[in-house]
Amino acid sequence: MSSSTVTQSICCPKCQEAVAVDGDVQIQSKPESGKFVSVNKGLHVCIGNMLHRHTHSSSSTIPNSLSSHETSTLDTIRNWETIKGKRALLCAVTYDKQKYQLKGTNYDVIKMREFLMTRFMFPSTSIHILAEMDSHPHPTKRNIQEALRWLVKDNQHGDSLVFYFSGHGLRQPDFFDDEVDGFDETICPLDFRTEGMIIDNEINDTIVRPLKKGVKLHAMIDACHSGTILDLPHVYSTKEHCWSVNKPPSGVYKGTNGGLAISISACEDNQLAADTSAFSESGKQMEGAMTHTFRKALLDNSKATYASVLNSMHDKILAAKKNNFNLSGLFHRERVQEPLLSSSEEFDLNEAFVL
Repeated sequence: MSSSTVTQSICCPKCQEAVAVDGDVQIQSKPESGKFVSVNKGLHVCIGNMLHRHTHSSSSTIPNSLSSHETSTLDTIRNWETIKGKRALLCAVTYDKQKYQLKGTNYDVIKMREFLMTRFMFPSTSIHILAEMDSHPHPTKRNIQEALRWLVKDNQHGDSLVFYFSGHGLRQPDFFDDEVDGFDETICPLDFRTEGMIIDNEINDTIVRPLKKGVKLHAMIDACHSGTILDLPHVYSTKEHCWSVNKPPSGVYKGTNGGLAISISACEDNQLAADTSAFSESGKQMEGAMTHTFRKALLDNSKATYASVLNSMHDKILAAKKNNFNLSGLFHRERVQEPLLSSSEEFDLNEAFVL
């Protein structure tokens, strides 16, 4: 593991410019060190910029500015069939040809699709992928937003829904007093530099709040700062072995419409996740540490429970670290990541893990 440290940062919700808490502005990522590089720019200057920089991409937010191809893609997503029972949305973002490019996300999403079909019998027609591959719509902000709406559209009793995301995650200041730690968590679409990130408030509104009684949603988020990315009101502590309350100080409701939402994240809100080749037989294939250990935990145990999955994931990451595997990469982290489980309600973790 690299001895370099990672600077804590926040992000402007308008321009997405990362700001280090020591006052520097982080402008790009450096693949060889796995951390953002700062330039000397005071925090007070950036706060001033936050008040006016929303104008720089205003033209891109006008619906009429969409190309015919983008419009056609959105129409295709809107017309995806809402199959009753099991359906899944899998997103992989490589940020191709960018300095913060990831190498394992496409592999992650391909293996996750295979896993859902073989381990949980999801029909191939009920699984849709957004990825930077020719055969799939790209994971742009608009495409992800539309696909999330498809996932929960007309949900009904007995449905099992899955949302999977492999890519970058960031955090930004919470201006609405609905975060215990004062930060909103985000996922970064392919075009987040121009269109912005998707914050946890929006994800909660889109795929958590509409869940009806008898519907179950599982979200697996392999990204940095992803602990409470669905803004669910209950978080399970693997250290204290109990549920803790994560309800917003503002009192706003973050639960479902009667259904159950469960999220397994790569790490806590203040941690960074790992993209690694440590688990590859060849030692070359990059993949998300969370994604690999999650699949492995369920494939190795046909009667897995939520508790056993969390414990297995944690143990496998610890074992890799003890064997001196390199768990760093562009998803660099300061300490071994702790897989985190959050839910819209408390439940017994000894229940069987069923999608």
